[in-house]
Amino acid sequence: MKGPGRGFVFEMKTPVKKEAFAVSRVAAGEFLPEVKFDRGGLVPAIAQDYSSRDVLMFAFMDREALEKTLETGFAHYYSRSRKKLWKKGEESGHLQPLRSIRYDCDADAILLEVEQVGVACHTGKWSCFFREVDRGAPAVMPSGPRVLDELLKVLEGRKKADPKESYVASLYAGGLPKILAKVREEAGEFEEAAQKKEDLEVVKEFSDLLFHSLVLLAHKDIPMTAVYGELARRFGTSGHEEKRQRKAPATRGKSTPRAKARKRKG
Repeated sequence: MKGPGRGFVFEMKTPVKKEAFAVSRVAAGEFLPEVKFDRGGLVPAIAQDYSSRDVLMFAFMDREALEKTLETGFAHYYSRSRKKLWKKGEESGHLQPLRSIRYDCDADAILLEVEQVGVACHTGKWSCFFREVDRGAPAVMPSGPRVLDELLKVLEGRKKADPKESYVASLYAGGLPKILAKVREEAGEFEEAAQKKEDLEVVKEFSDLLFHSLVLLAHKDIPMTAVYGELARRFGTSGHEEKRQRKAPATRGKSTPRAKARKRKG
């Protein structure tokens, strides 16, 4: 069966407007009355990891589960088998702190964006959707932020590889000095490409710099989620203010030239 990604170009009959990607914000007090529960008082809910965008699990919520989720900031669901409310991770510790909650155009399905602690599936898997149907098609390569997440996993695995057979393993074997040398080298080539070469070369050199920067993160056991979190923290903060905040701790408690001058006058 042929499909997207195999050389086909699809023509949309209706153009997509930029407003199609806008998200409407609804007050919690307006949200609950709009939700359409089924005859059993339930509504289907999907949990998605906020950082990786992985779909984690499918469950059901009743009104109390929705209220508890909004009230506590942790995902709650309704167990149809046990016929009671349950907090995700209440026994395992694999909690789901809530980042956002959305509902679809018909108000009959819920999407929870959560920061998954541990794993989501009772089998011990990260996601309940860990089985993929083999359609005989080529494996789908990761895209978007998942490229970085998957690449970090590969880089982590190279720590056990033979430096004679793995380039990344040879960088690890050389330690931080060798990795930093490569980062500086790639940064220089990126700068040169930006000044003298075409855009495609700029993209390639940036990819090289990013790759070796990820090797550095893996070497220091820094997860990509930490980078995402830091970038998210900076939203709404001007670049000048961010620089001032980073410099502030360095001067706190130290005597500045101005302070020394005031002290001499006193």
